Amino acid sequence: MSVIREVPFPSPEDAELPMNIWLDDSDSAVDVIDALALSPFATGLQPWSRVASLERVRADAPLRPAEGRVVRTAMVEDGMESRLICGEGWTLRVIRHRNRSATLSVSAISEDLARTVLKESVAGAEEAAPETDHVEMGFWWRGSHGGNRSEKPITAQPWDQISGNYAERVRGGLADLMTITPGDVNGRLLLLHGPPGTGKTTLLRTLAKQWHDWCQVDCVLDPERLFDDPGYLMEVAVGYDNDEDEKQRWRLLVLEDCDELISASAKSQAGQGLSRLLNLTDGLLGQGRDVLVAITTNEDLTRLHPAVVRPGRCLAQLEVGPLSREEAVAWLGSSDGIGPSGATLAELYALRTGRTFTPAASDDNTGLYL
Repeated sequence: MSVIREVPFPSPEDAELPMNIWLDDSDSAVDVIDALALSPFATGLQPWSRVASLERVRADAPLRPAEGRVVRTAMVEDGMESRLICGEGWTLRVIRHRNRSATLSVSAISEDLARTVLKESVAGAEEAAPETDHVEMGFWWRGSHGGNRSEKPITAQPWDQISGNYAERVRGGLADLMTITPGDVNGRLLLLHGPPGTGKTTLLRTLAKQWHDWCQVDCVLDPERLFDDPGYLMEVAVGYDNDEDEKQRWRLLVLEDCDELISASAKSQAGQGLSRLLNLTDGLLGQGRDVLVAITTNEDLTRLHPAVVRPGRCLAQLEVGPLSREEAVAWLGSSDGIGPSGATLAELYALRTGRTFTPAASDDNTGLYL
């Protein structure tokens, strides 16, 4: 049997919009904290709100201003903790997760106060990502309330450390790509095509590291939804601005394994997806935004839609294929297991670790993520 409880909120007589909430036995303590945190904003007592998401949060980080008072705490068995913290003219909700991430949302009586409380709460809370072999990459996905973005450090090696993983015939073009600066941008689309396991994803991680000073790289986890949902596309196209950045950087949106989107039959199969992609790269949607789009595909260049590969649209079109037999033997230091047609990067790593492998079929679009 459900038990209904009405939860009062502070100073309801001063609220511009009165609000009540009813709880039953299906609600948890975390739900109560969520409701109490939203109340001052919903009623208009604290009409300004700001939200921040953190990664790699220090275990000893207080995640609140020094003068804040903790008024509610809820612990969940999976390691999540929710806290409600109040101060003069502001309310802060903090959710910490077992994976060391955290979400902070603050409401306040003024925009400046909300900004100040949030800034004090997150100051020094995150551990710095290792600088030697990591780079920050953003990840977009569509949730129930619109687009979501999270930043995470990913492993990435400099170009000079991985250049030997690629065939001589494409190495020069890749080297030129790694050294591009904003002044060199003469197309908004980057195509990396070739069989699975040839190292296309590895290249994109390295590109994020090489371009870090001027370009933020964001990976879209659900590209099929991106171009099917105009609202989601607008969120991603407008981007995410960091208040601490003195100058807005370019952005590179990474769309992996998008064969259906850019194939010769894309217009009939994917509806408006192809048109919206082209509009993002050099149409009205892309105007005024420094956005590049990188697409990886297993399709041969001749099987792509002609509108995608027309002159002037692409910053680069690079075929990332297997290494020749001579290059593969030099990479591995042995000819054992290498056939006359050479080997892909994934196959070479398998041989190096003593694992057997089955060469991927030409129509296998699952990729080996190297």
